[in-house]
Amino acid sequence: MRKGSSLGAHLFTSESVSMGHPDKVADQISDALLDSLLEHDPAARAAIETLVTTGLVVVAGEVTVHNQAASDALGRAEDTVRETIRRIGYDDSAGGFDYRSCAVLRAIHAQSPDISQGVTEGEGLHKEQGAGDQGLMFGFACAETESLMPLPIQLAHRLVKQLADLRQNGRIPWLRPDAKSQVTVAYDDGVPTGIHTVVVSTQHTEEALDPKNERLMSGKAKDEIIAKVIRPVIDRECPQLWSNDIIMHINPTGRFVIGGPHGDSGLTGRKIIVDTYGGRGRHGGGAFSGKDPTKVDRSAAYMARHIAKNIVAAGLARQCEVQLAYAIGVAAPVSVSVDCQDTSDLAPTALEQIVRELFPLKPAEIIKYLDLRRPIYFETARHGHFGREGAGFTWEKTHRVADIRAAAGVLQTA
Repeated sequence: MRKGSSLGAHLFTSESVSMGHPDKVADQISDALLDSLLEHDPAARAAIETLVTTGLVVVAGEVTVHNQAASDALGRAEDTVRETIRRIGYDDSAGGFDYRSCAVLRAIHAQSPDISQGVTEGEGLHKEQGAGDQGLMFGFACAETESLMPLPIQLAHRLVKQLADLRQNGRIPWLRPDAKSQVTVAYDDGVPTGIHTVVVSTQHTEEALDPKNERLMSGKAKDEIIAKVIRPVIDRECPQLWSNDIIMHINPTGRFVIGGPHGDSGLTGRKIIVDTYGGRGRHGGGAFSGKDPTKVDRSAAYMARHIAKNIVAAGLARQCEVQLAYAIGVAAPVSVSVDCQDTSDLAPTALEQIVRELFPLKPAEIIKYLDLRRPIYFETARHGHFGREGAGFTWEKTHRVADIRAAAGVLQTA
């Protein structure tokens, strides 16, 4: 632990967890299975849950596929599970969990026809493709970072990614896959003014232990985490906020050899705040992983982020939260809400009008607009679903900025 920070402004904290955290192992397995279906059947539907624990993986849920290739992929589910665990880095049976020796139990069955008739176009009461479930979804963006993500969660994600990179490229050979990060940022009038505390807890081999006390991580190993993980991340993301007064907790229990599914069980969908905005804004309660895009828990949450990000990128607000809500089997959202926390000159009703006019909000429209019927989901299941770059993260595009500014100009001059 390092002491000395005297920052007295408002503090806000967010956490992230690594790809090797048990809950994230479960998320990645669920999404790897989803991707294996979408690769052969873009119209496949899935709601797959995973449990991992010592020496065991259980996958369960509902799946609908429409061709033999997708059925064959489902038949190879055990291979997909094992390959996912190998990619994460659990390849040594001495750790109590590895891709070769773990048992894999599968309990996957067909989707309920009662749900299917509300989602399949041309069936059910409403004939249009409806939402796969009822619920409310939130999207958030703010002007704290280039990615328009809150700074605490962005830093937390970058820390666990840095740990993963250093483990995989061998630059810190004693790292193991399980890890957590936490970042506390100081704010003054809504603007980040400093980093108050950084917490990094990472699984490690016995090589990182103090030779004089094997119950504790060595000071040398802790210094390596600061020099190769924490300092480079802050220097890349917000160099002006680096300070020698930042409080740092590196493996604060002293030792983290037992980890991953051997140290704690993991379940799909248990890291919904890590997956979104680190506690900034609100959350509707629905998880993402293992769900195909007809599930608005996923697709509408991505759309809400896209809308909020474009509103902030257009300069209409410094922060923006969008809520979309749906009824199962019904295509149109039951409500659209925009809240900019008094950072916009436009009234919420005006912003909601712009959203309804410019953005497709029915599930089928969202899926087409964001190109979601692709095997893109495994990568989303680690290091956060938002604030990311890459061809799969279509909801992060800000190509509607000009349209939003034009619509706002019309309303302001009306």
